[in-house]
Amino acid sequence: MRKSRIAAIDVGNDSIKALFGKAEYELNMPNVIARDTEDRPVIGIEELDDKNPLEGVHIRVHSPALRENNAIYRVGDLATKSGNATELDQGSSKSEEDQTLIMLFASLALDAARAENEDLFERKDSVINANYTLGTGLPLREVKEGKDVGYRSRLLGSVHQIEFLVTPKYQGIKVNIKFDHVKVYPEGFAAYINLVMDNDLNIINRDLVDKRILIQDIGGLTTDIAVIENRKVDDDKAQGFNIGVSESLESIREEIRTKHGVELDSRRDVVEVITKKHDRNHIMVKGSRTSVHDITDRILLEIAKKQYRHLRNVWQKNSQTEICYFVGGGSMVLKEYLKTINNNLDGYNIDFFEDEKESIWMMANAYYKLISAFDKKNNKKQVEEEAEKRTVKNK
Repeated sequence: MRKSRIAAIDVGNDSIKALFGKAEYELNMPNVIARDTEDRPVIGIEELDDKNPLEGVHIRVHSPALRENNAIYRVGDLATKSGNATELDQGSSKSEEDQTLIMLFASLALDAARAENEDLFERKDSVINANYTLGTGLPLREVKEGKDVGYRSRLLGSVHQIEFLVTPKYQGIKVNIKFDHVKVYPEGFAAYINLVMDNDLNIINRDLVDKRILIQDIGGLTTDIAVIENRKVDDDKAQGFNIGVSESLESIREEIRTKHGVELDSRRDVVEVITKKHDRNHIMVKGSRTSVHDITDRILLEIAKKQYRHLRNVWQKNSQTEICYFVGGGSMVLKEYLKTINNNLDGYNIDFFEDEKESIWMMANAYYKLISAFDKKNNKKQVEEEAEKRTVKNK
């Protein structure tokens, strides 16, 4: 029996972040899908062997976990260029959307199909049978509502097939995905684990261990505020809000389209305009560098005020809090606005991660630490059980 491969996947609102194996492969692509036909038109240059498969993911998805089974999609970068592209909407539940599962299955299939992994999985002709041990997460609100149980059960016990259609390098390959184990973690708890522990779950940030802290994770669709006391997330005090930055990013995208006639392909492109190190809040209009500060400042300041209000309300109910860490992709978008509001008003002790990648990849890294620790423990248990069986048999 082949060993199950570790996968840690954060299906974020604007993009999916995934780590595989011994963290030797990481994948990041826009969380965008578009329904498509089997024979999509291909530009000649796209057929080159060295074309990156991530730029042309075109798949058929067969899974009993999906409401719409056997449908064909463009996924990621390819989907952003489609006129019927869809992104997760404000108010939707990540655990109940087909799109969440499609992105998750696509990322696993892309890992399984890599030439470097040919010896890891059972393969016959163009069919790959891939077993995974998955660590992933859901917003705190959904976990508190018990939706993680249904989400996990939809993944376990079934075979989910991804068939690559017109995809560079992988055309004609079918990947059958089966999960040996699935762990679904609340996102606030995962952020805390990533703050204080290394990959072996050893404490690396002892200063934070015994502090009373808040972790405000701002995503695209939701915001989670975890309340950490005595090294544990207080489930009763933790708050989940149905508000993220996606609606604001859509408003910015629409105003740029209306005012400047420039079409940004996805929310991820909007984030790039807002957060890039050079020419931040500028776009090219007919070849000229043009500021969109007036649009971004007005819209993002408004959402930052709402996020700050949540911080204030939770802090007031937990008055002995020592510090609040802002994490997640939404925090990187709102960082400067939240700092300005805080300096002008209450002056809470708040902090951000200056390393943008660390903040954006925080959830995927946390899931990786947690699922790796589970896998080691599970393997050790299996070895001990097999040794015990051999001992009994020999007697």
